[in-house]
Amino acid sequence: MTQNVLSQTISLAQPLPSKPVETTNVRRRTGVVISGEKHWKPWVVWLIQAAILIAIVGGWEVAAQLGYIDPFFWSSPSRIFAAAIAMFEQGTIFQDTWFTFEATIIGFLLGSLIGAVIGLSLWWSVNAAAVAQPYIVVFNSVPKIALGPLIILIFGIGISSKIALAIAFTAVITALAAYAGVKAVDDDLVKLTLSLGGRRRDIFFKIVVPSSLPWIASSLHINIGLALAGAIAGEFISSQYGLGKIIMYAGATYDMALIWVGIIILALLATALYAVVSWLEHKLMKGQSIKTI
Repeated sequence: MTQNVLSQTISLAQPLPSKPVETTNVRRRTGVVISGEKHWKPWVVWLIQAAILIAIVGGWEVAAQLGYIDPFFWSSPSRIFAAAIAMFEQGTIFQDTWFTFEATIIGFLLGSLIGAVIGLSLWWSVNAAAVAQPYIVVFNSVPKIALGPLIILIFGIGISSKIALAIAFTAVITALAAYAGVKAVDDDLVKLTLSLGGRRRDIFFKIVVPSSLPWIASSLHINIGLALAGAIAGEFISSQYGLGKIIMYAGATYDMALIWVGIIILALLATALYAVVSWLEHKLMKGQSIKTI
Protein backbone atom coordinates (compact mmCIF):
# COMPACT_ATOMS: atom_id res chain seq x y z
CA MET A 1 0.00 0.00 0.00
CA THR A 2 2.86 2.33 0.86
CA GLN A 3 4.30 1.76 -2.61
CA ASN A 4 1.00 2.74 -4.23
CA VAL A 5 0.78 5.90 -2.17
CA LEU A 6 4.40 6.70 -3.04
CA SER A 7 3.72 6.25 -6.76
CA GLN A 8 0.69 8.51 -6.56
CA THR A 9 2.69 11.11 -4.66
CA ILE A 10 5.53 11.14 -7.18
CA SER A 11 3.05 11.40 -10.03
CA LEU A 12 1.95 14.75 -8.61
CA ALA A 13 5.28 16.18 -9.77
CA GLN A 14 4.50 15.55 -13.42
CA PRO A 15 3.54 18.85 -15.09
CA LEU A 16 -0.16 18.92 -15.84
CA PRO A 17 -1.44 19.81 -19.32
CA SER A 18 -2.31 23.43 -19.47
CA LYS A 19 -5.99 24.16 -20.09
CA PRO A 20 -7.38 27.26 -21.74
CA VAL A 21 -8.91 29.78 -19.39
CA GLU A 22 -12.33 30.85 -20.52
CA THR A 23 -12.97 34.54 -20.07
CA THR A 24 -15.42 36.96 -21.55
CA ASN A 25 -12.69 39.09 -23.13
CA VAL A 26 -10.23 36.51 -24.53
CA ARG A 27 -11.05 33.91 -27.19
CA ARG A 28 -8.85 31.23 -28.74
CA ARG A 29 -9.26 32.20 -32.37
CA THR A 30 -7.98 34.71 -34.87
CA GLY A 31 -9.61 38.03 -34.31
CA VAL A 32 -9.21 37.90 -30.55
CA VAL A 33 -9.87 41.21 -28.86
CA ILE A 34 -7.49 42.24 -26.06
CA SER A 35 -7.56 45.74 -24.59
CA GLY A 36 -9.80 46.89 -27.42
CA GLU A 37 -7.34 45.94 -30.21
CA LYS A 38 -8.33 43.34 -32.78
CA HIS A 39 -5.55 41.01 -33.87
CA TRP A 40 -4.74 40.94 -37.57
CA LYS A 41 -5.02 37.72 -39.49
CA PRO A 42 -1.67 35.97 -40.18
CA TRP A 43 -1.73 36.72 -43.91
CA VAL A 44 -2.17 40.42 -43.17
CA VAL A 45 0.88 40.39 -40.88
CA TRP A 46 2.95 38.55 -43.49
CA LEU A 47 1.86 40.96 -46.20
CA ILE A 48 2.89 43.98 -44.13
CA GLN A 49 6.22 42.35 -43.26
CA ALA A 50 6.90 41.64 -46.94
CA ALA A 51 5.95 45.20 -47.89
CA ILE A 52 8.35 46.64 -45.31
CA LEU A 53 11.18 44.43 -46.57
CA ILE A 54 10.52 45.38 -50.20
CA ALA A 55 10.41 49.05 -49.27
CA ILE A 56 13.74 48.84 -47.43
CA VAL A 57 15.50 46.94 -50.21
CA GLY A 58 13.98 49.09 -52.96
CA GLY A 59 14.73 52.34 -51.17
CA TRP A 60 18.29 51.20 -50.51
CA GLU A 61 18.86 50.38 -54.20
CA VAL A 62 17.33 53.65 -55.40
CA ALA A 63 19.35 55.69 -52.91
CA ALA A 64 22.56 53.98 -54.04
CA GLN A 65 21.79 54.43 -57.74
CA LEU A 66 20.92 58.12 -57.32
CA GLY A 67 23.98 58.83 -55.21
CA TYR A 68 22.20 59.63 -51.95
CA ILE A 69 24.39 57.03 -50.22
CA ASP A 70 27.92 55.95 -51.10
CA PRO A 71 27.85 52.36 -52.45
CA PHE A 72 31.47 51.93 -51.37
CA PHE A 73 30.46 52.13 -47.70
CA TRP A 74 26.85 50.93 -47.88
CA SER A 75 26.95 48.74 -50.99
CA SER A 76 23.58 48.11 -52.69
CA PRO A 77 21.16 45.20 -53.12
CA SER A 78 22.25 44.69 -56.74
CA ARG A 79 25.93 44.50 -55.75
CA ILE A 80 25.12 42.17 -52.87
CA PHE A 81 23.16 39.91 -55.20
CA ALA A 82 26.05 39.82 -57.68
CA ALA A 83 28.52 39.00 -54.89
CA ALA A 84 26.25 36.21 -53.65
CA ILE A 85 26.01 34.70 -57.13
CA ALA A 86 29.80 34.77 -57.44
CA MET A 87 30.20 33.06 -54.06
CA PHE A 88 27.72 30.33 -54.95
CA GLU A 89 29.44 29.75 -58.29
CA GLN A 90 32.78 29.31 -56.54
CA GLY A 91 31.18 26.81 -54.16
CA THR A 92 33.20 27.85 -51.09
CA ILE A 93 30.15 29.37 -49.42
CA PHE A 94 28.67 25.92 -48.85
CA GLN A 95 31.77 24.69 -47.02
CA ASP A 96 31.93 27.84 -44.89
CA THR A 97 28.22 27.70 -44.04
CA TRP A 98 28.45 24.04 -43.07
CA PHE A 99 31.48 24.76 -40.87
CA THR A 100 29.57 27.43 -38.93
CA PHE A 101 26.43 25.28 -38.78
CA GLU A 102 28.31 22.25 -37.45
CA ALA A 103 30.12 24.24 -34.76
CA THR A 104 26.86 25.90 -33.73
CA ILE A 105 24.82 22.69 -33.45
CA ILE A 106 27.49 20.73 -31.58
CA GLY A 107 28.18 23.64 -29.24
CA PHE A 108 24.45 24.13 -28.65
CA LEU A 109 23.81 20.48 -27.82
CA LEU A 110 26.88 20.02 -25.62
CA GLY A 111 26.46 23.38 -23.91
CA SER A 112 22.80 22.74 -23.12
CA LEU A 113 23.56 19.22 -21.87
CA ILE A 114 26.51 20.28 -19.71
CA GLY A 115 24.59 23.22 -18.28
CA ALA A 116 21.55 21.06 -17.48
CA VAL A 117 23.71 18.47 -15.72
CA ILE A 118 25.45 21.15 -13.65
CA GLY A 119 22.23 22.91 -12.69
CA LEU A 120 20.34 19.73 -11.81
CA SER A 121 23.25 18.24 -9.87
CA LEU A 122 23.16 21.17 -7.45
CA TRP A 123 19.95 19.71 -6.00
CA TRP A 124 21.88 16.89 -4.37
CA SER A 125 23.67 19.17 -1.91
CA VAL A 126 22.57 22.52 -0.53
CA ASN A 127 26.14 23.24 0.55
CA ALA A 128 27.54 22.42 -2.89
CA ALA A 129 24.94 24.71 -4.45
CA ALA A 130 25.88 27.52 -2.07
CA VAL A 131 29.56 27.13 -2.98
CA ALA A 132 29.02 26.83 -6.74
CA GLN A 133 26.38 29.52 -7.25
CA PRO A 134 28.73 32.56 -7.00
CA TYR A 135 31.14 31.00 -9.50
CA ILE A 136 28.32 30.33 -11.96
CA VAL A 137 27.04 33.89 -11.60
CA VAL A 138 30.52 35.38 -12.04
CA PHE A 139 31.22 33.23 -15.11
CA ASN A 140 27.89 34.33 -16.55
CA SER A 141 28.90 37.97 -16.01
CA VAL A 142 32.24 37.61 -17.81
CA PRO A 143 32.03 38.55 -21.53
CA LYS A 144 32.65 35.20 -23.19
CA ILE A 145 34.35 36.85 -26.15
CA ALA A 146 37.22 37.62 -23.77
CA LEU A 147 37.84 33.88 -23.52
CA GLY A 148 38.21 33.60 -27.29
CA PRO A 149 41.99 34.10 -27.59
CA LEU A 150 42.61 31.69 -24.70
CA ILE A 151 40.36 29.02 -26.20
CA ILE A 152 41.96 29.46 -29.64
CA LEU A 153 45.42 28.97 -28.12
CA ILE A 154 44.30 25.82 -26.29
CA PHE A 155 42.21 24.14 -29.00
CA GLY A 156 43.76 25.61 -32.16
CA ILE A 157 42.10 27.32 -35.10
CA GLY A 158 40.00 24.31 -36.15
CA ILE A 159 36.39 23.57 -35.36
CA SER A 160 37.18 22.40 -31.81
CA SER A 161 37.83 25.95 -30.62
CA LYS A 162 34.58 27.19 -32.17
CA ILE A 163 32.64 24.42 -30.42
CA ALA A 164 34.37 25.18 -27.12
CA LEU A 165 33.50 28.86 -27.39
CA ALA A 166 29.89 28.01 -28.26
CA ILE A 167 29.76 25.80 -25.16
CA ALA A 168 31.14 28.64 -23.04
CA PHE A 169 28.38 30.90 -24.37
CA THR A 170 25.55 28.43 -23.69
CA ALA A 171 26.37 26.15 -20.74
CA VAL A 172 26.04 28.75 -18.01
CA ILE A 173 22.62 29.89 -19.27
CA THR A 174 21.22 26.37 -19.08
CA ALA A 175 22.88 25.81 -15.70
CA LEU A 176 21.15 28.87 -14.26
CA ALA A 177 17.82 27.83 -15.79
CA ALA A 178 18.10 24.27 -14.47
CA TYR A 179 19.06 25.53 -11.02
CA ALA A 180 16.07 27.87 -11.04
CA GLY A 181 13.89 24.87 -11.81
CA VAL A 182 15.50 22.92 -8.98
CA LYS A 183 14.79 25.70 -6.51
CA ALA A 184 11.16 25.83 -7.66
CA VAL A 185 10.51 22.17 -6.76
CA ASP A 186 7.88 21.83 -4.02
CA ASP A 187 9.76 21.07 -0.78
CA ASP A 188 6.64 19.70 0.87
CA LEU A 189 6.24 17.16 -1.93
CA VAL A 190 9.87 16.07 -1.51
CA LYS A 191 9.48 15.71 2.27
CA LEU A 192 6.24 13.77 1.85
CA THR A 193 7.88 11.41 -0.64
CA LEU A 194 10.81 10.81 1.73
CA SER A 195 8.45 10.15 4.62
CA LEU A 196 6.71 7.48 2.54
CA GLY A 197 9.97 5.65 1.90
CA GLY A 198 11.03 7.28 -1.34
CA ARG A 199 14.75 7.37 -2.14
CA ARG A 200 16.62 10.51 -3.17
CA ARG A 201 17.35 8.90 -6.53
CA ASP A 202 13.62 8.41 -7.16
CA ILE A 203 12.89 11.99 -6.11
CA PHE A 204 15.59 13.30 -8.43
CA PHE A 205 14.51 11.43 -11.55
CA LYS A 206 10.74 11.46 -10.96
CA ILE A 207 10.23 14.87 -9.36
CA VAL A 208 13.22 17.19 -9.74
CA VAL A 209 14.09 16.46 -13.38
CA PRO A 210 10.50 16.56 -14.76
CA SER A 211 9.72 19.70 -12.77
CA SER A 212 12.87 21.41 -14.10
CA LEU A 213 12.32 20.56 -17.77
CA PRO A 214 10.15 23.63 -18.49
CA TRP A 215 12.87 25.84 -17.03
CA ILE A 216 15.57 24.14 -19.11
CA ALA A 217 13.39 24.44 -22.21
CA SER A 218 13.14 28.18 -21.61
CA SER A 219 16.90 28.48 -22.18
CA LEU A 220 16.94 26.75 -25.57
CA HIS A 221 15.74 29.78 -27.55
CA ILE A 222 18.50 31.85 -25.98
CA ASN A 223 21.14 29.16 -26.36
CA ILE A 224 20.74 28.60 -30.09
CA GLY A 225 21.50 32.25 -30.75
CA LEU A 226 24.37 32.28 -28.25
CA ALA A 227 25.86 29.13 -29.79
CA LEU A 228 25.87 30.80 -33.20
CA ALA A 229 27.40 33.93 -31.67
CA GLY A 230 30.10 31.84 -30.01
CA ALA A 231 30.98 30.04 -33.23
CA ILE A 232 31.14 33.31 -35.16
CA ALA A 233 33.25 34.93 -32.43
CA GLY A 234 35.77 32.12 -32.74
CA GLU A 235 35.83 32.51 -36.51
CA PHE A 236 36.39 36.24 -36.14
CA ILE A 237 39.48 35.64 -34.00
CA SER A 238 41.11 32.94 -36.12
CA SER A 239 39.71 30.36 -38.51
CA GLN A 240 40.32 28.72 -41.86
CA TYR A 241 36.61 28.34 -42.64
CA GLY A 242 33.24 29.73 -41.63
CA LEU A 243 30.93 32.64 -42.28
CA GLY A 244 32.78 34.67 -39.67
CA LYS A 245 35.99 34.19 -41.64
CA ILE A 246 34.25 35.44 -44.79
CA ILE A 247 33.02 38.57 -43.03
CA MET A 248 36.45 39.30 -41.52
CA TYR A 249 38.17 38.79 -44.89
CA ALA A 250 35.64 41.03 -46.62
CA GLY A 251 36.13 43.71 -43.97
CA ALA A 252 39.90 43.59 -44.41
CA THR A 253 39.52 44.05 -48.18
CA TYR A 254 36.75 46.69 -47.89
CA ASP A 255 34.34 44.45 -49.79
CA MET A 256 31.05 45.72 -48.38
CA ALA A 257 28.93 43.56 -50.69
CA LEU A 258 30.64 40.40 -49.44
CA ILE A 259 30.17 41.51 -45.84
CA TRP A 260 26.44 41.82 -46.45
CA VAL A 261 26.36 38.39 -48.10
CA GLY A 262 27.85 36.89 -44.95
CA ILE A 263 25.45 38.80 -42.71
CA ILE A 264 22.39 37.77 -44.74
CA ILE A 265 23.39 34.10 -44.75
CA LEU A 266 23.97 34.31 -40.99
CA ALA A 267 20.52 35.83 -40.52
CA LEU A 268 18.90 33.07 -42.60
CA LEU A 269 20.83 30.40 -40.69
CA ALA A 270 19.84 31.90 -37.33
CA THR A 271 16.19 32.07 -38.38
CA ALA A 272 16.19 28.45 -39.53
CA LEU A 273 17.86 27.23 -36.33
CA TYR A 274 15.44 29.21 -34.18
CA ALA A 275 12.48 27.73 -36.05
CA VAL A 276 13.79 24.18 -35.57
CA VAL A 277 14.37 24.73 -31.84
CA SER A 278 10.87 26.18 -31.48
CA TRP A 279 9.37 23.16 -33.24
CA LEU A 280 11.33 20.71 -31.08
CA GLU A 281 10.38 22.59 -27.94
CA HIS A 282 6.73 22.47 -28.93
CA LYS A 283 6.91 18.70 -29.50
CA LEU A 284 8.86 17.93 -26.32
CA MET A 285 6.91 20.23 -24.00
CA LYS A 286 3.45 19.80 -25.51
CA GLY A 287 0.79 20.47 -22.91
CA GLN A 288 3.27 22.03 -20.46
CA SER A 289 3.94 25.66 -19.72
CA ILE A 290 7.41 27.02 -20.47
CA LYS A 291 8.93 28.87 -17.55
CA THR A 292 10.96 32.07 -17.77
CA ILE A 293 14.38 32.41 -16.22
